[in-house]
Amino acid sequence: MATMSVLTRDEAQTRAQLLDVHHYTVGLDLTVGDDTFDSRTVVRFTVRGDSGTDGTDGTDTFVELKPAALRSVTLDGRSLDPGTLDDNRLPLKNLAPGAHELRVDASMRYSRTGEGMHRFTDPSDGEAYVYTQMFMDDVQRVFAAFDQPDLKAVFDLTVTAPEGWTVLANGVTEQTGDGVWKAAATPPISTYLVAVAAGPWHSVRTEHRGLPFGIHCRRSLAPYLDADAEEILDITRACYDRYHEKFEEPYPFDSYDQAFVPEFNAGAMENPGLVTFRDEFVYRSAVTDTERQTRAMVIAHEMAHMWFGDLVTLQWWDDIWLNESFAEYMGYQTAAEATRFTDTWTEFGVSRKAWGYDADQRPSTHPVAPEAVPDTASALLNFDGISYAKGASALRQLVTWLGEKDFLAGINTHFARHRFANATLADFLDSLASATERDVHAWADAWLRTTGVDTLTPVLTRTDDGTHALTVTHDGSRPHRIAVGLYDHDLTDEGRLTLRSRLELDVPGTTEHPLGKRPVLLVLNDLDLTYAKVRFDAESYDTVRAALSGLPDPLTRAVVWNSLRDAVRDGELAPEVYLETARAHLPHESDVALVQGVLAFAGGQIADRYLAPERRPAALATLTDLGRDLIRRTEDGDHPGLRLAAVRHRIDVAAHPDTIAAWLADGTVPGGPELDPELRWRILGRLAVLGATDEAAIAAELARDPSATGQEGAARCRAALPDPEAKARAWAAMFTDDPAADLSNYLFTATARGFWQPEQAELLAEYVDRYYEDATALAARRGPAIADAAGRWAFPAHAVDADHLRRGERCLREDDPAPSLRRRLADQLDDLARALRVRES
Repeated sequence: MATMSVLTRDEAQTRAQLLDVHHYTVGLDLTVGDDTFDSRTVVRFTVRGDSGTDGTDGTDTFVELKPAALRSVTLDGRSLDPGTLDDNRLPLKNLAPGAHELRVDASMRYSRTGEGMHRFTDPSDGEAYVYTQMFMDDVQRVFAAFDQPDLKAVFDLTVTAPEGWTVLANGVTEQTGDGVWKAAATPPISTYLVAVAAGPWHSVRTEHRGLPFGIHCRRSLAPYLDADAEEILDITRACYDRYHEKFEEPYPFDSYDQAFVPEFNAGAMENPGLVTFRDEFVYRSAVTDTERQTRAMVIAHEMAHMWFGDLVTLQWWDDIWLNESFAEYMGYQTAAEATRFTDTWTEFGVSRKAWGYDADQRPSTHPVAPEAVPDTASALLNFDGISYAKGASALRQLVTWLGEKDFLAGINTHFARHRFANATLADFLDSLASATERDVHAWADAWLRTTGVDTLTPVLTRTDDGTHALTVTHDGSRPHRIAVGLYDHDLTDEGRLTLRSRLELDVPGTTEHPLGKRPVLLVLNDLDLTYAKVRFDAESYDTVRAALSGLPDPLTRAVVWNSLRDAVRDGELAPEVYLETARAHLPHESDVALVQGVLAFAGGQIADRYLAPERRPAALATLTDLGRDLIRRTEDGDHPGLRLAAVRHRIDVAAHPDTIAAWLADGTVPGGPELDPELRWRILGRLAVLGATDEAAIAAELARDPSATGQEGAARCRAALPDPEAKARAWAAMFTDDPAADLSNYLFTATARGFWQPEQAELLAEYVDRYYEDATALAARRGPAIADAAGRWAFPAHAVDADHLRRGERCLREDDPAPSLRRRLADQLDDLARALRVRES
């Protein structure tokens, strides 16, 4: 079983009061085999206080470790019994006050789930790579540690690696001979931030302002990294310079490496000096500019963490927003300020913010800064749309209310007070309060300690002189400073709208705001400066239906599309009306992020879930027509990103195989683009769903593209085949109880994403009920990462019916699923209930 004793907040507070941890010396030997590595750790720490000096028992505590085999333990030169290891806790008893030295020698298992030390063999060339993901409580899968964020220490790492490998770490590394690499000692950092990445990396190195910079990937991806190296490094340099304009504290580490690693669970991880990214950010196939923008934002996000999270670290996991909300806000804002991607907030508005709104309306919602997170298992569940998107939205509203000058002054005070230490929400608010006369504590109570989404609705009244005035009704509890956009028809083009003016106002408020002549469209929260649902008055709604694409600013259009999305989810707007609006206006849209965001909701939610099966063919026909219109519009070659988004969409909604099968046979879409690996696998996957391909074609495509991405594409296609035997094989692969046959995290996800298809509901009916028992057993055996994947990707989302909802609710009541799976199931079932309500509305 993959269980570990989780650390509670009370235990962490007690241990932090007892101990000061000073230094770790860690030696890792990666040459002992493909399944395990050796880990030798020396920890120097001090016990506080006077316990034990009067003859009474000394202090008892524990160190965390999850070994394959624990060979020896010594404390102050005295051997301890390895058999006392209880689950993942090694007890240390009767510790006298003063200095101590703990030595641990263990064999540790490599992971295939992206937790601890993950090992990957590249199918393209057979080369092996390893990297660490120590986040939350996974350092104990790599070496023995007092594993909590407020016991910072200096780390000295030595790694023995196979010949031909390069070892990367938090500090600059050097090879000392015989395959041994030594990393420069870190400044004091938390255990979860220690990082190692080793393998025959392809590297591009440079220097900026005296600091070594490097980017790294698998050798098989070298041509693709080289093609984008200057863009990646230019963005890195620009963000580095911009942060040094914002922050008084200089970059606090000795180098800045960015490693693009395989089978990575997150988008990236902010290890100081060695940021790890999922290597899908090294593009093998064509991407839109919005996807390049996302990569730029993630680079900016992770660099912000060097200050928010690494230099100053949360004391306990209830303050994850101090890491993630700040990095999310700074990532979008700094990318917009420092790079060519100036419209990052549009993508945030149409995709990331929707993630936050959705999460905040589920039963599992929580405050951005919860009062208490009892243990690490609970904390892991809060890395969600609230901690990222809602938290970043709250900070954007704070900057609007406070002013950027005072905001940055407070941040710089915070860095100065807590550098290389830990801090809490109270510490941050005290730093912020020192820079402003505004009541930031009251603001925090309203924004960070509450849950749910406010709704703002305009009320327009005609005054005695024939003009109009605005009041805003406010369903919620938070104060908002918003912009209100007043739009009129363009006198030269009835289909276009012009901005008459923007009002700035505070909500709640009872004051009527004079508007003069009634605008044809009034947009609350224009420029998307706050976090709230917005509604339209009747005349404005008519204008939206007729002229949405005529709005001049993409950020305003994002606010409008989000409002329509919310109205569909709340049962206030018929799903078909949303599709009709998309059909009318997306062919005129110039912002790729908006096109991608609207199409994702229209296809993935409306067509696949919100419409009953008998209404789905008409929805797919509408979306097919929309895709065809976008493709025709981009035939001139001037909009390659829009064309690529349209082609992808056209493939995904194809109800008949002929057109896309012809594209695959010809190797190109008429008029372009030529089919790269991503498009070929996308087409083959859709053909598999439609029953228009077979195993021989999938095997032939895999022979053409034997890369890791090709392996994932083949797994997805095989699982999508509408054949009972194919489904049985895919199910057995996902839910096997044989550890030797376990799929890696990425192959599990690929198989799961192919398995469930709305077109195959009858074939899949028997698996809906089986899912709950099998997913619960799998989650218990394989741990949080696979539990999360099983709840996210392997859930039968297409099965929108009351019987399914009741079965899922019974699982939550009676089957005791692991915490990560339980949270995913609770969210999925709430989404299922919402889909049922939308169908009934």
